[in-house]
Amino acid sequence: MSAIAGVLVTAMVAPALAVTGIATNNSIGMFENLPEYIKPDVLSQRSEIYAKGADGNPVLLAAAFDQNRLEVGWDQISPFVKDAVVSVEDPRFYSHGGVDIISSARAAAQNAIGGDGPGASTISMQYVRNILIQKTQEITDEAKRDKAFEDATKTSVDRKLKEMKLAIGLEKEYSKDQILLGYLNISNFGGTVYGIEAAAQYYYGVSAANVSVAQAASLVAMVNEPNGLRIDQPDQPEKITENQARRDVNILPAMLREHKITQAQFDEAVATPVTPNIMQPSTGCQTANATGSAFFCDYVSYVIKNDPTFGDTEEARWEKFKTGGYRIYTTLDVDLQSQAWEAMKANVPDTDQGAFKIGSSVVTVQPGTGRVLAMVQNKDYNADPETTQPNQTSINFSTDYAYGGSSGFQQGSTYKVFTLAEWLKQGHALGEIVNGNRQTFNLSTFRNHCEGASGGSYTANNDSNQTPGNMTVTAATAASVNNAFLAMAQKLDMCDITQTAEAFGMHRADGQPMMQNVAGVLGTNEVSPLTVAASYAGIAAGGNFCTPVAIDRITDAAGNEQPHPTTVCKQAVDPNVAAAMAVAMQAVTAGGGTGSGGNPFDGHALIGKTGTTDGEVQLWFAGATTKLATAVWTGNIEGKTSLRNTSVNGTGASNLRFSVFKQYMTQANQKYGGDDFPKPTSSLLNAPQVTIPDVRGKSITEAKSIVEAAGFTFLDGGAIDSDVPAGLAAGTDPGAGNSAPKGSQLSVLTSNGQLKPVPDVSGMELGAAAQAIQAAGFKFSPATQVQQTDANCNNKVALGSTPAAGSLANPATASVALIICKKP
Repeated sequence: MSAIAGVLVTAMVAPALAVTGIATNNSIGMFENLPEYIKPDVLSQRSEIYAKGADGNPVLLAAAFDQNRLEVGWDQISPFVKDAVVSVEDPRFYSHGGVDIISSARAAAQNAIGGDGPGASTISMQYVRNILIQKTQEITDEAKRDKAFEDATKTSVDRKLKEMKLAIGLEKEYSKDQILLGYLNISNFGGTVYGIEAAAQYYYGVSAANVSVAQAASLVAMVNEPNGLRIDQPDQPEKITENQARRDVNILPAMLREHKITQAQFDEAVATPVTPNIMQPSTGCQTANATGSAFFCDYVSYVIKNDPTFGDTEEARWEKFKTGGYRIYTTLDVDLQSQAWEAMKANVPDTDQGAFKIGSSVVTVQPGTGRVLAMVQNKDYNADPETTQPNQTSINFSTDYAYGGSSGFQQGSTYKVFTLAEWLKQGHALGEIVNGNRQTFNLSTFRNHCEGASGGSYTANNDSNQTPGNMTVTAATAASVNNAFLAMAQKLDMCDITQTAEAFGMHRADGQPMMQNVAGVLGTNEVSPLTVAASYAGIAAGGNFCTPVAIDRITDAAGNEQPHPTTVCKQAVDPNVAAAMAVAMQAVTAGGGTGSGGNPFDGHALIGKTGTTDGEVQLWFAGATTKLATAVWTGNIEGKTSLRNTSVNGTGASNLRFSVFKQYMTQANQKYGGDDFPKPTSSLLNAPQVTIPDVRGKSITEAKSIVEAAGFTFLDGGAIDSDVPAGLAAGTDPGAGNSAPKGSQLSVLTSNGQLKPVPDVSGMELGAAAQAIQAAGFKFSPATQVQQTDANCNNKVALGSTPAAGSLANPATASVALIICKKP
């Protein structure tokens, strides 16, 4: 039939074209020179993003598409749909060879004498036209794409001839059922709805396999006039009327005439009004707002846009995703996401509180895998960056700028754990003593092998102006004492601290290098909550840091597995160091620690660290069990309102982070649980005892070096009376030879050179003895003489003195008395 149709079309076009004045020979040559075969491309299909449901099955979060299409197989389409299309569009479909010669000749003649244009397209020809239109969408150059679309849709004899030739070739390669199936999957049904399955779901809320006769006829009515007869526009009810009219006047009678339905089915269908049941598809991440998952969905979209697997540019990657029919199975746990969302809604408002432009975020990462299990914030997602709604934003507070986030927030003391890590890496212990009082630090004493030391001085206050004095590193961590951590950093290398933090995945949200200045020890770099959560997951996993990952697997439209970004795990610190970090971080969440307010105290071991920036502008609480690591940030999106001096719904804003964390993790722990953290070796717990060195007679500078080299912290103990020359070290307190914990402060005492030995006056006459005492510079008064009973005494001769001969005393303050005898 295809071969015969080709011969007949060639013979037919000459007289038809002669009437139009078109050069017959050229047109016939054009027809003969056209390609004979067109291959249907893979159809543009919507891609879908899924979370993991409570029962382990996928739960749809959202879809993205240029064309809302779900391609289905032959058995997934009701016979009513197939019969309706064939009956009204091409009754001789199963008997012709791609072109209905009689109808085409009649249409060509009508066009030649000024009719409305070529008509009588067969289903095969319509399929060809839809394929050509679909191909235009793949052209990236806009001008070329517009020209190709015009050529594929213009009303002309040339276009019709091209469709005929290609339809004939199509029928040589594919069966009738394959062509009809392709046609039903490719056709537009109004707006962005493509294919019979998406149309049935969208307009009637049923699958294409389950449509009724009336519904099938209504859907087929849209094929030739998709936007004119669509039934999803309440403001244009006349379109429903027109759709029903075409259904009842054209579609159903054709089906009855072709014996595809009975009279009873016809009567029932005609008596059924067109009543759409519009089911909006999950289009774009904004549809996931109801579950609080929209920002996670947005994060996944940026993972796709930034992944070179999908294309060379962000635009090409996203276009491929929207049209590729991908299924993205993400790491999101619906249970945890729901619990985090509930905790956020229960504690943090979504609108500004006076001048306080409040923002908040919760992110959970699984230790040992890097899988992002939950991500919520206190605002609804709106893809429009210009939205003025106070409860909406397009910015994902949880992620980096390159992934739809902000430029980050200062993380405050949540960063101190990396100074702690470096402290332990260098062989120091949690039991070592550091000075937590406010100090002025000489910046030149802070080593930095990457950037070099800087000059000047630096002074930082402790939170609430604490003056804890000497304290262990564990106590300093639990109380988050700024000066104690600066004192620790002074014994380390600033670049090493930064590199240890980076080994745990720490980086600035704006993509700039980490700042390594001394203030950075207290958390002045701007980071994202996702980065903090992932780093704490690394601590909880025994120092094994895994890069955060949001996608478990991807399949294409055919169900084939596709490459996708995967986590990369590496040992950031030795497991023994991580275990020691966990000991100090558990002190933070224990009673009395700064993070105890967030601890559910449900029997699951919890490490954590609080974070407060200058002026209490940004506040954090990051904590982890061995199974879940969660970071909660609450702070100013704009401005510098102090959260410590602000209340929200009767609760201090500084406590919101704890309220959210505690409510959420109480529920999350019920599902995931948590084990005890490993115990570190005693060498990282207990400060070793060190023998105090002898610095007597050394210069103070030399004494300081000796003390610090021995592992102590130098403290100027001031001047004391000593026989050592003035200005030199008189000794230490405690004294040389004693033992003290490594890292503890050791007072070095400076000699004033004032001590002199008391002269020996034994056996001297009293007058001579008094003169000798005065000659040595000591005070003498006869009234101070001490009598000592002795039966054989000579009361004119001194028995000795007090203080005794050879004793050291300060002549400026000490008096020497003679000891004289007295007979009983």
